[in-house]
Amino acid sequence: MSIFVDSDNTIHQTFDSQLALTCPQCLTYSHITPISTPDFDKLMRYKPKEVGLVYRCESCNAPVFLRFKVTAYTAERVELSRKFAELERPVESFDFTHIPEDVERLFREALTCYSHACFNAFASMCRRSAQQVFSDLGETGKLRVFDQLNDVKDMAAIDNDVFALAKAVILDADSDPYPSVNAAQASILLELMKDMFYQCYVRKGKLQQAMMVRRIYSDGNPGEDVAKLAEVGVEQRS
Repeated sequence: MSIFVDSDNTIHQTFDSQLALTCPQCLTYSHITPISTPDFDKLMRYKPKEVGLVYRCESCNAPVFLRFKVTAYTAERVELSRKFAELERPVESFDFTHIPEDVERLFREALTCYSHACFNAFASMCRRSAQQVFSDLGETGKLRVFDQLNDVKDMAAIDNDVFALAKAVILDADSDPYPSVNAAQASILLELMKDMFYQCYVRKGKLQQAMMVRRIYSDGNPGEDVAKLAEVGVEQRS
């Protein structure tokens, strides 16, 4: 794959397939097409180390901003690196229906940090979120999470070093020095946190809701107790 801007201000991309990513606006994994490129004469005059390009999402037509490092300046073209940085990343989402408010507030901040590629801040907020979970679940909560993490490690075949780091973030509140987290490690940590919330809260909430539906209709008076269904998801917050 190669990318370069020629003297006619035209961008050329040589890919095995068309460039695609998750659009930060519509959150759809979509092909993107370049619509705005830097002026060649100005690039040759100022010779910046990095340049920005604007693409169009083919799913929603929103602009997508990417930044590339310049690898070479020649008389005929400006060559760019194969790698790029997304200036606006998709916002991570999570269904907080059955999550307690104190836990939700902390993990929302963690997701914001992750979406802005602040991975060490994300890890810090994951630790605070986990500590709130342990406080909410009581003395046995930490042991339950420990067992769940080990089950996930075996099921997903997570690398030992990555798992040790994620476990230190989630379980070892007094670890020193605090582990530093990169993008790949943060992505694993994110999935472990989501699974922890699912096992601790979401699964229980969904089971309670399903059982209440069964009970209401088995009693033969669904009309009188429909309002109770909405309360099931809120009970976790009380």
